[in-house]
Amino acid sequence: MTFDISVPLLGFEDMKEVELEKIDDIFMKMQSKQNEHISFTLVDPFVLRKYDFNIPDNIQDILDIQDNSNILILNIILIQSPIEDSIINFIGPVIFNTDNKKAAQIILQNTNKYSVAEKISDFLKK
Repeated sequence: MTFDISVPLLGFEDMKEVELEKIDDIFMKMQSKQNEHISFTLVDPFVLRKYDFNIPDNIQDILDIQDNSNILILNIILIQSPIEDSIINFIGPVIFNTDNKKAAQIILQNTNKYSVAEKISDFLKK
């Protein structure tokens, strides 16, 4: 599924279009359409933890999110070996409106519940 990046990812302001591809029930790959060397692994945060925040009104407007919109929220994960050492960014979720194929990254403000670098092992069942 191809998405237009309506609000750039931090540090990747030139990335305007991405291909989102399912890896499995938890992970997805987001590949830049402009640069084949830029891709991100994304994770479904809701499988790992209680994760709640409000999408800012301006982002809802930019992505044209309505009450009945189908949205997908994913977080960037830096894959490590072993996988348990992988780091998730919970502060900068990527919001996808699957109805109109628009996406944006937001940065959560004023939260002490989430961090920019949390190990996935902290959320895996022991």
